[in-house]
Amino acid sequence: MLNRIDLRGSHRDPRGLLPRAQLDVSTAVEKIRPVVEAVREHGFSAIREATERFDGVVLERLRVPKEAITAAVDNLEPDVRAALLVVIERARKVHGDQRRTDITTQVVPGGTVIERHVPVSRVGLYVPGGLAVYPSTVVMNVVPAQVAGVESLVVASPPQPENGGLPDARVLAACALLGVDEVYAVGGAQAVAMLGYGSDGADEDDRCAPVDVITGPGNIWVTAAKRLLQGTVGIDSEAGPTEIAILADSTASPVHVAADLISQAEHDPLAASVLVTDSPELAEAVEAQLAVQVPATKHEARVREALGGRQSGVVFVDDLEQGLRVVDAYAAEHLEIQTRDARALAMRVRNAGAIFVGAYSPVSLGDYAAGSNHVLPTAGCARHSSGLSVQSFLRGIHVIEYDEAALRETAPHVVALANAEDLPAHGQAVTARFPS
Repeated sequence: MLNRIDLRGSHRDPRGLLPRAQLDVSTAVEKIRPVVEAVREHGFSAIREATERFDGVVLERLRVPKEAITAAVDNLEPDVRAALLVVIERARKVHGDQRRTDITTQVVPGGTVIERHVPVSRVGLYVPGGLAVYPSTVVMNVVPAQVAGVESLVVASPPQPENGGLPDARVLAACALLGVDEVYAVGGAQAVAMLGYGSDGADEDDRCAPVDVITGPGNIWVTAAKRLLQGTVGIDSEAGPTEIAILADSTASPVHVAADLISQAEHDPLAASVLVTDSPELAEAVEAQLAVQVPATKHEARVREALGGRQSGVVFVDDLEQGLRVVDAYAAEHLEIQTRDARALAMRVRNAGAIFVGAYSPVSLGDYAAGSNHVLPTAGCARHSSGLSVQSFLRGIHVIEYDEAALRETAPHVVALANAEDLPAHGQAVTARFPS
């Protein structure tokens, strides 16, 4: 079922050899550019047209009525409500420890620099709704923004024809539990454009004001729109189709490994499931387990397509040292370590969105109830980007204050560097304060 890549004995850079989905975001950007430009120029009418074309829903209004949000939480299944409350509590605990305090540094007597951590004013939080629905993603987006102190939060999620053209009721219920009442029934590239540029609506109360930052995962069209809007707004990262990599040796349970590969494959036919191992025996046992477990899963066709795609596979390595190099090169969204001394190996990993250590820390725990955040960089972006956190919604601002004596003492250094860079007016701006 899984493709096989043998890197044993190889000293080549593995990046070009590893399984990857062929997702050309640059091409997708050009395809969605007309949609984004139409929303910027025409607002509500362009959003209506795109939503009818892509989602099969005719929007009468952009914004979800508050009574629909209240009704969603009132009608929520008790076990789902209880689970969401646990997820919210744990996420607040973890993200609460990420709060930052202002730092004051006395550089010289009479001269200080204060680094302030100031939240952005307004954020747009995207919650996908394609092959699955994600009330947990509401929590992962909203909690760090609230902890950061963001004053204005807006959620956008695709309309569901089976829910009367509103986002999924469980998504709305999660918004209600978190106290978010500005929710828009808009998805895809048109939602990102609406958040970035703002839009008129059916009336004055239906308008969406532009945001400062857009976060949240989505399909390739959402990812492309975020790339296109970057600069107009800040974004968290390019979080596209999900992926899991598992570094495992002969001590790993093939039952666990197979189940974890399947768990991410059920998201999307483009989801990536990659096993990196130095044990051919484990790989054979995992394949045998997949043959048993895949037919028993609800989304069998989707899982088979994902596991059999070029983005998934087994990568054979000589030993765990080479395995570490391979998973660092892959830079997985989710990385599981199921080996001897798993924690020691995990602490040596440099590139991953999140790392799950040992037999009892599966990725699905992090998707829901670990307390960590599941909005993570994909497609190798973990080499340079982080998962969503409180820091995603904060800006560091330096506040500089020097008194007269401190500036006088520093003036010769400023003048020397200003002259070296042929910017003499910079130096004169200092010396003008000290007439001879």
